[in-house]
Amino acid sequence: MDEIKIDTLVPAYALEKVAPLGRVGVIALATDFNIEHDLKALYPDDVRAFTSRVRNVNPLTVENLRSMAPGISAAADCILPNTDLDVIIYACTSGTVAIGSERVTELVHKTRPGVAVTNPVIAAQRAFEELGARKLSILTPYTKAVNREIGATFSALGYEVLNIAGFGFEDDTAMTYISPEDIAQAAISNCDPDADLLFISCTALRATSVLARIELALDKPVVTSNQALVWHSLRLLKYPKPIRGFGVLLEQFLVK
Repeated sequence: MDEIKIDTLVPAYALEKVAPLGRVGVIALATDFNIEHDLKALYPDDVRAFTSRVRNVNPLTVENLRSMAPGISAAADCILPNTDLDVIIYACTSGTVAIGSERVTELVHKTRPGVAVTNPVIAAQRAFEELGARKLSILTPYTKAVNREIGATFSALGYEVLNIAGFGFEDDTAMTYISPEDIAQAAISNCDPDADLLFISCTALRATSVLARIELALDKPVVTSNQALVWHSLRLLKYPKPIRGFGVLLEQFLVK
């Protein structure tokens, strides 16, 4: 048998940098069908999201949400090991409320020290500040018990929560099956007229495709968990261009 010739190829040009304007690590729930689809739609082509998952337990209760905490550090460690990330997202609104924003950041930093960290509560708070909002209407897929925690969290941050409407779901997997049309109708029907904006909570909800439509119908800003995460992470990256088609937050309040 003749000896096989094996060549080593040398690229003709400099190696291309993947995600030249930012690499975002995403810690998603094991049961979240929606987050990656939304992030792909929301992020520009020169920013990339890389996902790891953390085990969560149904039914969705505050106690079960807190049980995710021990897995957050390992999930962060699994995102492109030995590769620098610019931002890490913990992509669970109710989980952040249950565990606490500061604790989430501490858990991420155990395995990825020094990286910027955001979550839906921090991102939403920063968005509310940027939009000058103090009075909130909130739409969620959650039960009344979880909604009480959501309301208490934002009230403690200094916001006036005028009302919270929830679909009453206990199964995180099933939340993604709520149709965008049902989300839009619930949002338009339940937003308090006196609210400065509507916040749609939960990364699993498919609100991205109807966000601009809801905003037009309400004639006020709409902030969703996924939109806020993208906006805040792009702010941390100092991204230089507005993002069109997904609400006033990304169109008018991204570039300082």
